[in-house]
Amino acid sequence: MATEQEKKPVAKKKNKSWIRPRHKVIRTILYYTLGTYCKLRYNAKVEKFKEWEDRPYCILLNHQTPFDQFFVGMSVKGNIYYLATEDIFSLGWVSDLIRWLIAPIPIKKQTSDVRAVMNCIRVAREGGSICIAPEGNRTYSGRTEYMSPAIIPLAKKMGMPILLYRLEGGYGVLPRWGDAVRRGRMRCYVSRVIMPEEYKAMTDEELYEVVKEGLYVNEACVDGEYRHRKAAEYLERLLYVCPYCGLSAFESHGDTVTCTACGRKARYTPTKELEGDFPYRFVAEWYDAQEAFINQLDVTEKAEALYTERIKLLEVIPYKKKVCLDRKATVELYGHGIAVKWKGEERVFTFEELLAVTVLGRNKLNIYFDDRVLQFKGDKRFNAIKYVHLFHRYKNLKRGDENEQFLGL
Repeated sequence: MATEQEKKPVAKKKNKSWIRPRHKVIRTILYYTLGTYCKLRYNAKVEKFKEWEDRPYCILLNHQTPFDQFFVGMSVKGNIYYLATEDIFSLGWVSDLIRWLIAPIPIKKQTSDVRAVMNCIRVAREGGSICIAPEGNRTYSGRTEYMSPAIIPLAKKMGMPILLYRLEGGYGVLPRWGDAVRRGRMRCYVSRVIMPEEYKAMTDEELYEVVKEGLYVNEACVDGEYRHRKAAEYLERLLYVCPYCGLSAFESHGDTVTCTACGRKARYTPTKELEGDFPYRFVAEWYDAQEAFINQLDVTEKAEALYTERIKLLEVIPYKKKVCLDRKATVELYGHGIAVKWKGEERVFTFEELLAVTVLGRNKLNIYFDDRVLQFKGDKRFNAIKYVHLFHRYKNLKRGDENEQFLGL
């Protein structure tokens, strides 16, 4: 016979709400302080969205600067919760503070993250607006790049009006590969609103095309001047293919970038145009040619090390902290994988076993394998893009998709 204690129902543990009253207060403080600073620093014209209703929205934006979220927050009202990569959640107490202040929604970059999807739906049901950059990356080329179609079923499932938020001029003011903020102009505004009754009548493919068109920005053009005496510095974070030498390395100083193999030079001008020895008018053209070069390589036959570099090697404990394994590790990039040497140890990570290879920030590199994550931090001139491109080229070839052009960014 059951005792009285056994008969007593077990109370279900109530989940804490994601949205907290403090978020609204902190949001107001941040956008009047850091937001105003960013607006002045980037010379950004931030247009208010006057048609805002007292309801949650799904905000989709093209990703140009590290501070896009502040521009969004200055244009629209309400509690906004941003998707953010797991990197900012792996900084120990700093991550705890960020969670407490603004509660961003963590997402694992370049992987399918069901948990992130469920958290978005949870926040939406609690009445919060969700802000997502469908590219998943800041643009390196100046154009709005590949957007995952997976954003469409998520947006539909949340059932909120979709705001398409455009940033223009951000690449000119601060390209992802650079450190220096140029004197120029930005514009930030809502370009279109798609109401639920409108997109419910669309197929996923139709809505995807509408979103792509609404967010597409191409800054491979002359649209003003963006001046700084070090305008070309750190272009080597982006460039690693010379049209004359093939796989190469570059070095930049001031407004000039040089191929270290052949010595040819290009000057990055205030109009974003290139002048000099290379057959490209804009960086985007060079970026396209670089991808085209990789897409004609049979990297499975590259047995020798293509690049050897010094890095700081860290292990990322997702959503907790980073552990430094070696400040002077060595990494070698091959056509089939990556070899890492640190503190007397050596391991080759074949591209077969790696789940993902991705760039964070300007030039940090994460590699994902099993349930672990390693991060490579080179010097300020470290080029992480080539690892991502070669990884995806290898994967495409092994899948039999030798004509697949997408290289992960």
